[in-house]
Amino acid sequence: MLRKLLALFTLSLLAAVPSFARATAPDALILKLSQEVIESVKADPAIQAGNIARIVDLVDTKVMPHVNFQKMTASAVGRHWRSATPEQRERLQAEFKTLLVRTYAGALTEVKDQTVSLEPFRAAPTDTDVVVQTRVRGRGDPIQLDYRLEKVGDEWKIYDVNVLGVWLVQQYRTSFNQEISQVGIDGLIARLAERNKAART
Repeated sequence: MLRKLLALFTLSLLAAVPSFARATAPDALILKLSQEVIESVKADPAIQAGNIARIVDLVDTKVMPHVNFQKMTASAVGRHWRSATPEQRERLQAEFKTLLVRTYAGALTEVKDQTVSLEPFRAAPTDTDVVVQTRVRGRGDPIQLDYRLEKVGDEWKIYDVNVLGVWLVQQYRTSFNQEISQVGIDGLIARLAERNKAART
């Protein structure tokens, strides 16, 4: 659970980053964000107790500004994204975000003595799509977390995360496509809303 949580919170999920040639490179950005999230959790008893409002606030303030969430949602929905209306796209993003936050919220209580380290970063200054590899260490074996980022203008943003060899977006794309084939885009939105509502009770 912790491994998936850290995937979400140091993921989904990065925005205001200087260009590659400046002080903050993609790997330094990932390390900084990871450390800030872990420290925020350690310092907030409400998050450790599973307070959803505090968790959402942490995600919104620390993580979401650094995530290309539209691209993440579009990739998870796959080819069906092109046929979705603007309203459907907005609702898909909102429900997908809520699903991710609520699915992994419980794992925040497990954050205690974890640390994050970077694997050797290999990319050219001209690259606009990179993968940053990290390892989360605590009790037990290190956890593999890899981040896929793209450069948009002078900003780097995360749009996918690999947890122990499984890319998050690809995993959701499989289940989302199955549901859209059965019940359509509105049906998928309704099912996501139902899951999110059930998680609140």
